Amino acid sequence: MVEEDGSETRVSFAQMSERSNRVANFLRQAGVKRGDRVLVMLPNVVPLWEITLAAMKLGAVISPATTLLVAADLQDRIDRGEMRHVIADAAGSERFAAVPGSYTRIATGARVPGWLSYADADAAPAQFQPDGPTQATDPFLLYFTSGTTAKPKMVLHTHQSYPVGHLSTMYWIGLRPDDVHLNISSPGWAKHAWSCFFAPWNAGSTIFIYNQARFDVKKTLEVLVRCKVTTLCAPPTVWRALILEDLKAYPVALRELIGAGEPLNPEVIEQVRAAWGMTIRDGYGQTETTCQIGNSPGQLVKTGSMGKPMPGYRIALIDADGKEGDEGEIGIRLKPAPVALMTGYIDNAERSAELLGGDYYRTSDVASRDADGYYWYVGRADDVFKSSDYRISPFELESALIEHDSVAEAAVVPSPDPMRLSVPKAYIVLKPGVEPSRGTALAIFRFIRERLAPYKRIRRIEFSELPKTISGKIRRVELRGVETAPGTQSARRTNEYWEEDFPELK
Repeated sequence: MVEEDGSETRVSFAQMSERSNRVANFLRQAGVKRGDRVLVMLPNVVPLWEITLAAMKLGAVISPATTLLVAADLQDRIDRGEMRHVIADAAGSERFAAVPGSYTRIATGARVPGWLSYADADAAPAQFQPDGPTQATDPFLLYFTSGTTAKPKMVLHTHQSYPVGHLSTMYWIGLRPDDVHLNISSPGWAKHAWSCFFAPWNAGSTIFIYNQARFDVKKTLEVLVRCKVTTLCAPPTVWRALILEDLKAYPVALRELIGAGEPLNPEVIEQVRAAWGMTIRDGYGQTETTCQIGNSPGQLVKTGSMGKPMPGYRIALIDADGKEGDEGEIGIRLKPAPVALMTGYIDNAERSAELLGGDYYRTSDVASRDADGYYWYVGRADDVFKSSDYRISPFELESALIEHDSVAEAAVVPSPDPMRLSVPKAYIVLKPGVEPSRGTALAIFRFIRERLAPYKRIRRIEFSELPKTISGKIRRVELRGVETAPGTQSARRTNEYWEEDFPELK
């Protein structure tokens, strides 16, 4: 673990084993029992790994929480999640002052009045004796989803679904025991567990963490080189930031590059390949699963493709009539269900039964499959829309947009139109130094006309920041709401341009 000031913390597997024993004994003394739910809100600090291992030994249920949560979010998790215990650092403990409840309070770092001190775990016994056997199907992890379209769902995983299920993720990344693996992900989200815990440790790899107050591209690249990181996993937001730098100037020791969290645009993949001679391998999964589909090591990568099903998953594409085909909603065959699938949403038995009680677990994501068995992402089922009776995939249009030299990020949503029902509208974040002007809009309109069929053409542009969840995913649902709000079509907003504003395009 490397800090921004250059200081380092190194922990061996033997030290982690002993330390997690002490923490398990300490938590037991604090009242944590088998089946208790423990809300853990910590940044990337060593206790995060110790506590997770300790919970496995105790049979307690960990509920990871991002440090970005506010009091209302925490109250929701305490109440709906029925949390019995809370572990936070001194800074995080302040947010619980406005969160009433009878839960146990434990603080890491500096001592906090009224909270038990995590430092007391140092004096706990180094040997741990479990109170009984833990079953593979016992609950272990309770995740709250990022809520891209609705209130966060409560996803329950077991001692087999994530620890064993992430063998598929380990396979996708291509991890080896001698790897130094960096996954750029914030604690509290399932992706952090995917690649900062289970996948690398399943392989016996070294987990590498670089802590920064704010993400800095140059510092990150310098650390990759200095610390000889061999495998890197990052979300598209980070990859899009990385390609703004001269990657060729950084002699990295990387051998595997991974993209996850959202589909990665082909333009990003090509720029990284040109600089480092390596291909970012995209993969797909959910909080409810491990890696379902991906481009595995040694497999021919078709740029822009999700890849092929991972070991343990039997994937089908289901159309509107519930039949399998080469295009439709991504479904996981359930008879038998894969080990890695969640047990359900603990606050919604009806939805759980609907998803898990039939022949398929349906993901709400739409894809197509080519003749070689490769899957291609189309979009969220609720993001795909029709324009003049043609089906439009936002992801395809967004991928075309970011090929333009001025575009850093883009999100495409339907904008109501009296003739076509709706037309594609792009919300665009420009690269640093590019002005949101009429000339910029005209250049993008011209660029996109050369790359998209007329029925897919983007008809409206607005230069704007993109609303995102606290995990960094674009909230297109919010942008769709903006487009359908009363009065939206009556006047242009600042930095909004329509195709018909430019007679020179005709």
